Amino acid sequence: MSIIIENLDHIYDRGTPYETKALDAISLEIETGEFIGIIGHTGSGKSTLIQHLNGLIKPSSGRIVINGEKVKMTDVRKKVGLVFQYPEYQLFEETIAKDIAFGPENLGLKEAEVEERVKEAMTLVGLDYDLMKDKSPFELSGGQKRRVAIAGVLAMKAEVLILDEPTAGLDPKGRDEILTQIKALHAKHKNTVILVSHSMEDVGKLADRLFVMNKGKLALSGRPSEVFKEADFLESIGLGVPQVVKLSEALKSKGIIIDKEIVTVEDAKSELMRLLRRK
Repeated sequence: MSIIIENLDHIYDRGTPYETKALDAISLEIETGEFIGIIGHTGSGKSTLIQHLNGLIKPSSGRIVINGEKVKMTDVRKKVGLVFQYPEYQLFEETIAKDIAFGPENLGLKEAEVEERVKEAMTLVGLDYDLMKDKSPFELSGGQKRRVAIAGVLAMKAEVLILDEPTAGLDPKGRDEILTQIKALHAKHKNTVILVSHSMEDVGKLADRLFVMNKGKLALSGRPSEVFKEADFLESIGLGVPQVVKLSEALKSKGIIIDKEIVTVEDAKSELMRLLRRK
């Protein structure tokens, strides 16, 4: 599912002393099946932007086109699924299965189809249906709650999956599990994924392209390796670059020839092994 955003503005509290321009002339394109990372400091406009894609808020001006059609509030939520930063706010049913089934039931699907979607979604996020379906979502760990929230969106068969800081508040184990699951889902289904994060390491590892937000504007865009070359600018807006990128630059400054752009730990490992084998 392709997404085109043209000259998007959003103003909060228009006409009051608290008027704030949260988005300023944002224009970008996302191709079907891309994995996109959106990064920026707190207040940069990231969350406001993605809420437009899910139809939660309307543009002050500009337009959004999804699959060649202008976004309609009544239709877009069937196509674009949004998992908020703290998914416990999205969980409300007495059992995991009922919570995941809520969306498909509201699509008017038959009971058998709803149950099949719940089973499939739970499997996709690594939750055992028979073991977990009757448990309360409020008894789960933070990482498991995150999986249930994602499963609820997947059960809607959303063509675009948006995740707003999906690892916020998780311990390292839960964080790694969620990111691994997201990567596996994208590899299997080739759906469009938009990951909002402040972690340069996470987006560098997962995303095909990055959009950098700053003060409501689109400040940078490109492949992770292209964006991370702008280290001075990124640091000036409070972001920085992954440590492995700094390692790569340090090696180059010592005259060590690096054949590829290093943006992840895996990249660094393979390149260092190549250099060692040459000696």
